[in-house]
Amino acid sequence: MDHGGHGGHGMTMDLPPFTLGRGLEFTGEPFFLVGCLLALALYAAAVVRLRRRGDSWPVPRTVAWVLGVLSVGVTMCTALNEYGMVLFSVHMVQHMIISMLAPILLLLGAPVTLTLRALPSAGRGRKGPREVLVAVLHSRVLRVLTHPGFTIPLFIASLYALYFTPVFDFLMRSTAGHLAMMVHFLLVGLVFFWPIMGVDPGPHRPGYLMRMLELFAGMPFHAFFGIALMMASEPMIATYAHPSASLRVTALSDQTMAGGIAWAFSEIPSVLVLLALVFQWHRSEEREARRRDRMADRDGDKELAAYNAYLASLHARQR
Repeated sequence: MDHGGHGGHGMTMDLPPFTLGRGLEFTGEPFFLVGCLLALALYAAAVVRLRRRGDSWPVPRTVAWVLGVLSVGVTMCTALNEYGMVLFSVHMVQHMIISMLAPILLLLGAPVTLTLRALPSAGRGRKGPREVLVAVLHSRVLRVLTHPGFTIPLFIASLYALYFTPVFDFLMRSTAGHLAMMVHFLLVGLVFFWPIMGVDPGPHRPGYLMRMLELFAGMPFHAFFGIALMMASEPMIATYAHPSASLRVTALSDQTMAGGIAWAFSEIPSVLVLLALVFQWHRSEEREARRRDRMADRDGDKELAAYNAYLASLHARQR
């Protein structure tokens, strides 16, 4: 692929017209490639440690983690990353996957729970990595960072404050800026979805209905953002205002497509998270029912006996 320059906005390449086949060519962007390999290796090492100890770890969680890491790898370690520098539509695909799909899959992998179970305890009066992690999970800072009063505005601001200000064009002038932006998208997605998913322990754990409300409080803003891009009559982002002739697209048509992607993609994480929450809710109710059954077996169902006695006393009074 021939790499060329572009009038002052970011690094641009004279790439051929985008096709899915071209976009998925492996390029091996080193920063994210190393990060993905490390994430897979550390998770696998923790699961192996549990298995050797005789403990089990749910296979679906491992599958979710692997899929989450692979979604990041496909987004950042293929030619999608190069096309994303010159086509707003491809960049928006990257943004949506790395900020909304990948975080959900990674969180379903329960990495914090796995880490807590895999790390050894340092012993009484001593502090090791496990104790430090527990302290962080109970810290005031994390309580603030996972509160909806912080996560929802952050999720919204990462769209509007980034794209509709000069910040985006500034970051797109360099590879480092572009990578930093993608790391930001991933972290914002993790922070937003962590308390909503509720798979790992954390300081902010609302009930299931509140989690659904938090989800729906953030998602519509992605749809509004997409509609704003689709309705615009001129290019809104300077970086993508003058696409190379080799791409065979106009800036406005590419921007309209980017808006459509942002609008349509906002539904996907909503459905995934809702399915996960309904499943968790069902499992929670089942566990509660089993707990009550065990308690009834132990105490001879005192609650039921007391209730029957109460009904009998009422009946006796009426007579």
